[in-house]
Amino acid sequence: MEEHKIRIAVVDTSKCNPKKCQKECLRFCPRARAGDETVVVDDKRAYIDEKTCVGCGICVKKCPRKAIKIVNLISEPKNKVHQYGKNGFRLYRLPIPKESAVVGVLGLNGTGKTTAIRILAGILKPNLGKLDEDVGWEEILERFRGSELQTYLKRLAEGEIRAVLKPQEVNKLPVYYGEKHVNSLINADAPDFELVDSYLNISKLLERKLSELSGGELQRVAIAACMLRDADFYLFDEPSSFLDVEQRLKAAQAIRHLASAGKSVVVIEHDLATLDFLSDYIHIFYGEPAVYGVVSASYTVKRGINLYLDGYIKEENIRFRDEPLSFESQARIEEEGDVVVKYTRLMKKFPSFTLEVDEGELESRNIIAVLGANALGKTTFAKMLAGIIKPDEGGISTNITISYKPQYVQLGKNEESMTVMEALTKASGGKNIMSAAIKEKILKPLEIDELLERKLSELSGGELQRVAIAACMLRDADFYLFDEPSSFLDVEQRVRFAKLLKRFVMDTQKGCLVIDHDLLLLTYLAKKCILFEGKPSVNGKASKPLSFEEGINLFLKGVGITFRKDDETFRPRANKPGSQKDREQKEKGIYYLG
Repeated sequence: MEEHKIRIAVVDTSKCNPKKCQKECLRFCPRARAGDETVVVDDKRAYIDEKTCVGCGICVKKCPRKAIKIVNLISEPKNKVHQYGKNGFRLYRLPIPKESAVVGVLGLNGTGKTTAIRILAGILKPNLGKLDEDVGWEEILERFRGSELQTYLKRLAEGEIRAVLKPQEVNKLPVYYGEKHVNSLINADAPDFELVDSYLNISKLLERKLSELSGGELQRVAIAACMLRDADFYLFDEPSSFLDVEQRLKAAQAIRHLASAGKSVVVIEHDLATLDFLSDYIHIFYGEPAVYGVVSASYTVKRGINLYLDGYIKEENIRFRDEPLSFESQARIEEEGDVVVKYTRLMKKFPSFTLEVDEGELESRNIIAVLGANALGKTTFAKMLAGIIKPDEGGISTNITISYKPQYVQLGKNEESMTVMEALTKASGGKNIMSAAIKEKILKPLEIDELLERKLSELSGGELQRVAIAACMLRDADFYLFDEPSSFLDVEQRVRFAKLLKRFVMDTQKGCLVIDHDLLLLTYLAKKCILFEGKPSVNGKASKPLSFEEGINLFLKGVGITFRKDDETFRPRANKPGSQKDREQKEKGIYYLG
């Protein structure tokens, strides 16, 4: 057997609790049983000596709380930048900010993207993996000597660079700032306020409390607050979350304005269409989630995204995925289904909003996409179908059961202490969720099998989203509704979800409706779509089910953006406004060239 040169052992301290286990990692470790101190356990956690560990993986399998991960590598990646303590996650290399350019960051969740931008923002000082000593800036700069990063980090260390970061979890802003108003975060007197407002439409939000804002409104406020601060370097962590397609593209245009003004910009983004539209360069993050992450060299946008989808970086001779991620149109379900849900013209009136829905039928063996801007009533429509909200006019067939994954996954008081296994068992109606069929078809594709013993209250946004998707699929129903399932998921998780959902629909012969703003996801999934139009927060009008091609062309025409498919990966790519391809498609009236 080939001898590995290095082993990376990571112990998740949020899961490891020696008081709630039998210290299986210590008891079953062959080196520990032979008398070596390869595994040491105190009252708080376990420690693994990577130098004496033989990489057998027994502790990984035996740990009841799935707290241990061990990765065997032929050699250690070069240039360790930071490590979070003994047996903690480690990051190798950093993205390179470029003046007057937007640098996009693309990679799996848990591979160090947020760590990297926190370092670049001066929030986190890199320790170069040296855990027992205080690493000075002289040593840090020596590590990056001769690279483009040396100059940047030198200026950062000397306080010459002002960096500002737009955080990932904007939905937590009301928690951080309490009952403050938007104008306490936004500098309305800034020279660029009118320009930023023209893209993000925030002036009407200034007098409102943060606690009163939707997820999309909080995102626009956070982007604007970041842009309006006087800085040299701007970092945006997932700026498209909660935004609709038009808002994503306008936010991208706003961020690109910073680069055109000579600023350095780095953006983490999982929506490939948005990332493609706003970036000039791409860095790929690869590695083992929650164990280690490596930053690739810088590539042009098209090449960088296509390399990521391919899973192989030729220049570095690195394969980080077994199979490419492909978006060929073969994924469409062409089989005609039976009518499962039938509804007459629907009307729902609220004090300040009215929704009208054209008569329609939803079929089995099909996935129907819902397209439209935020605040046009898409979620209200889903809730009417699910029986949560009653229409004021019209009716919906009621002799069916519908399973609904809501837009915002919120835990009730009685759910916070539940484990994932308990929650999924309850959602399934008492099924054995550890059966081979459920494990292979749902739990493993969604990467939930390692979360089963965790409490729901301990999960991240992405983990909770995947659990909610699984719960929706595990319910016995005639029709399935998913409201914004891509939120908090990285690119690979979105693709796995899409393939899982398509297989689920074909295997069960059930129907499905998906509300989302990720065009890559929807173009891969849907055969038909329902188009929402109107004036946000005032009135919405939903069409009857249309062919996907007809609906997406009408939708993109309203947005004023054209899309084409990439000739290598078949992913949708937004044409730059005013480009030759953009003009040609608009002249022909083809806004989505599939």
